[in-house]
Amino acid sequence: MKQGLMRTGMAYFFMIVAAVLILLPFWIAVSNSFMTESESATYPPRFLPSGINIDNFITVMNNIPIIRFIVNSFLTSSIITVGNLITSCMAAYAFAFLRFPGRKILFGLFMATMMIPWEVTVIPNYLTVRSWGWLDSYQGLTVPFLATAFGTFLMRQFFLQLPKELMEAARIDGCGHIRIFASLAVPLSMPGLATLGIYSFLNHWNMYLWPLLITNSESMRTVQIGISMLQFADVTAWNVVMAGIVLVMLPSLVLLAVGLGRLVGGLTAGALKG
Repeated sequence: MKQGLMRTGMAYFFMIVAAVLILLPFWIAVSNSFMTESESATYPPRFLPSGINIDNFITVMNNIPIIRFIVNSFLTSSIITVGNLITSCMAAYAFAFLRFPGRKILFGLFMATMMIPWEVTVIPNYLTVRSWGWLDSYQGLTVPFLATAFGTFLMRQFFLQLPKELMEAARIDGCGHIRIFASLAVPLSMPGLATLGIYSFLNHWNMYLWPLLITNSESMRTVQIGISMLQFADVTAWNVVMAGIVLVMLPSLVLLAVGLGRLVGGLTAGALKG
C-alpha cells in the first residue's frame, strides 16, 4: 500500500516538474511581452511585469505587417491540411481495402519514405518549384506538402478498425468503392481526420526553412519568418519580440486547446488495430 502511494506520489512529482519545465518558456514569453524595454533587459530576469503594457503589441503591428503574415500562414496551413486529408484518405482506403498485386511491397516503400530526412528533399523540391516558376507563391508553399506517408499510415489504421461485416453488408447492397469510401469509411473515421487535421495544421504553421527559401517579398512571408524581422543587428528589444511571438502563438494555442482531446485520442486509437 505504502509502495503504491510512493510510486503515485513520485509519478505526480515528475509530471509536475515536467509541466513546469514545459510551461516556463511560454510564461517567460507572455510575461516579457507586457514588460517595458528596461524591465525585459534587467538581470536577474524578472518573472512578472510591473503592469500591463500593450504598447509592445502596437509596436509589433506598426513595425511589421504581422496580420498579413498570420493570414499567409493560415492560408498555407489550411490548404496543406485539406490536401493531406484528401490524399491520405484516398491512399489509405486503397491500401486498406483494395486488393492488387504488390500492395504490401508498395505500402512498405511508401512507409520507408518516412525515414528520409526532410532536409534531403529540400534541394530537389526547390529546383522543381523554381523550374515551374512557383517561387514566392502559394503554390510553392503548399504543393510539396499535400501528401504525406504519415497521414496515409494513420488513416489506414483507422480504416482497418472498421467492422468487416459493415463493409461486406454494403457490398451486398450494391455499394461500390466510391460509395463505401464516401458514405462509410470517411464518416466513421472522423476522429482520425480530426487528429490528422490538427497535427498537419500545427506542424505547417510552425514551418520555417521552406518559406525562408522560396519567399522573397513581405507579402508572401509567413509568421515564422516575419518574427525574425523584429530582431536588428545593432539592438533588439526583446519585449517587442516576445509580443510578436505571443501574437503568433495565439491561433495555434486556440486550435490546440480545442482539439487536444481529439489529437491524443486519435493518435492512441490509430496506433491499434481491432
